[in-house]
Amino acid sequence: MSAALYVIATPIGNLKDITFRAIEILKNADFIAAEDTRRTKILLKHYKINTSLLSYYEHNEIKRIPKILTRVEMGENVAVVSDAGTPTMSDPAYKLIREAINVNIRVESIPGASAILAGLTSSGLPTDRFIFEGFLPPKKNRKSRLENLRDENATVVFFENPNRLQRTLNDILRYIGDRPAVICREMTKIHEEYIRGTVSTLIEHIKKHTLKGECVILIGKNKSSVYFN
Repeated sequence: MSAALYVIATPIGNLKDITFRAIEILKNADFIAAEDTRRTKILLKHYKINTSLLSYYEHNEIKRIPKILTRVEMGENVAVVSDAGTPTMSDPAYKLIREAINVNIRVESIPGASAILAGLTSSGLPTDRFIFEGFLPPKKNRKSRLENLRDENATVVFFENPNRLQRTLNDILRYIGDRPAVICREMTKIHEEYIRGTVSTLIEHIKKHTLKGECVILIGKNKSSVYFN
């Protein structure tokens, strides 16, 4: 391995959902920059990987980025991982990658698990065009973000915490409309669940059922189409 920044996708639940190449790089890297060292330790222990960890997350990125890049410039290689799934998707890894590119450090992506793609491919909604919105802002620009999606001819993908799920669906219904929709919950885990219907029927469902675990919400691109019986 030559000095570089390796962006590695890790499992979103099931620890077997990782590539041979990813395991090899994690074993041979000089260090691993991890968004959540506690979760990454579980993965490393499972595969008997002893590579040292360095925390890198949203609130320490300003101090960590120069330290990480200096080590790479001195000849080390670093594996970058998020708490789960593909780095840079709703996490601060993109800032590290951008700065690495700016100083001519080689960046290499090791593809693998992604909650976005797992949700899309199992949703039953059109996948020819999609928009990833990540987590909606709690207040500022929330309404305008949703209203801007109303006329988009694409499946829209959101991440959401179960505690905010009902509020988000209510806002989607209000500002985008009652379209075909899917909630993907606990994907690849023991209690994996897909709830399909329309935005309004999903709202009624979660009023009666308490959902746990991180969720992916997918909204169909055509509010007049019916995808599910």
